[in-house]
Amino acid sequence: MPKKTLPLTDVAIRNAKAANKPVKMFDGAGLFLQVTPTGGKLWRFKYLFDGKEKLLALGKWPDVGLKMARQRRDEARALVAQGVDPSEKRKQDRTEAEAQAAEDTNTFEVVARDWHARQIQVWSESHATKIMGRLELHLFPAFGNVAITALRAPAILPTLREIEAKGHNETAKRLRQYCEAVFAYAISTGIAERNVGADLRGALAPCRVTNRPAIVDPKGVGQLLRAIDGYQGGPVTVAALKLAPYVFVRPGELRQAEWAEIDLDASDGPLWSIPAEKMKMRRAHAVPLSRQAVEIIEDLRPLTSDGRFLFPCNRTIGRCMSNMTLNAALRRLGYDQGEMCAHGFRAMASTLLNELGWGSDIIEAQLAHIEQNKIRAAYNRALYLPERRKLMQAYADHLDALKAGARVTPIHAAAGE
Repeated sequence: MPKKTLPLTDVAIRNAKAANKPVKMFDGAGLFLQVTPTGGKLWRFKYLFDGKEKLLALGKWPDVGLKMARQRRDEARALVAQGVDPSEKRKQDRTEAEAQAAEDTNTFEVVARDWHARQIQVWSESHATKIMGRLELHLFPAFGNVAITALRAPAILPTLREIEAKGHNETAKRLRQYCEAVFAYAISTGIAERNVGADLRGALAPCRVTNRPAIVDPKGVGQLLRAIDGYQGGPVTVAALKLAPYVFVRPGELRQAEWAEIDLDASDGPLWSIPAEKMKMRRAHAVPLSRQAVEIIEDLRPLTSDGRFLFPCNRTIGRCMSNMTLNAALRRLGYDQGEMCAHGFRAMASTLLNELGWGSDIIEAQLAHIEQNKIRAAYNRALYLPERRKLMQAYADHLDALKAGARVTPIHAAAGE
């Protein structure tokens, strides 16, 4: 008759000694404690499933005491009785737990921030800041903590509709596009399988396309330039306001201009070289400087050349002019926000130059608009710089003529010389 195994006790477990080989101390019903040669004490459950003997780890003593080990054994035996392999169930549970943890970690905000960080390589700093500001203001508070795999269009739409109801249709449209881009990124990285942002297409009212306010008729341009000449603000603001129409770069590029970027003694003529990181689409841009632009910069030199920026902030050392300064100056001149803005100098230049007969390729190159064909873009930079020098000087002369109130004829003939 086989010898009956006595159940284990806490004292026996505590006093168990290690040997040269693993020692098994049986408790009953498949539960045993394995004492390793190094002194570790591990709980194991031995069971049969589909005719095969299997082992299930139940923990390590003393973290798992005798009472808990028996409870875990009984739970495993119940699964076997139901036809469920406890080892396979544990693997399945672990996989599901890991998936749930990943889902809980990959919230919309986490994925959106990761997407945003990847795009910074091709965005300008101001553009990246604007997008993150919109996400933080509108989307993250609403559903940023929701797992991206659990987020659906009906949970996003109310936020966009609320923004739309306030008359900010363009902002709502942009936010929907950001959602679509974030989900596309999540799909490409294996986090999500469905683009919920795309499901929202057509859910918002169509946006009426409106251009930034700009003065483009010659008479109005002349009046504006005369008003700028008479502006009584600070000398740095005056200089920035005067230079803006002659260079027609984006306002952010103008206010961040640095003295190190200006070369008035360049062999082919004065040049402002804007580095890629300051440009909207992260591509370096050259701005030939007209005689009039050079005069404004030279007048500014005694005021700010001991610092980094041409147009420094008058309150904080080491920072450039605020993004509100030029628009505020235009308001003081009597131009409301629906009539003219700092960005409007670009539309002004584009309109006038096209009307004067300059080639669209040359104009677009000077506006630093992205050329879809990258090979052609590189070719344009090399080919059009001499032409753009002519354009910039001719345009500056044209502005001066308008400011003087003269009737001006097209200047295209000069470009072909």
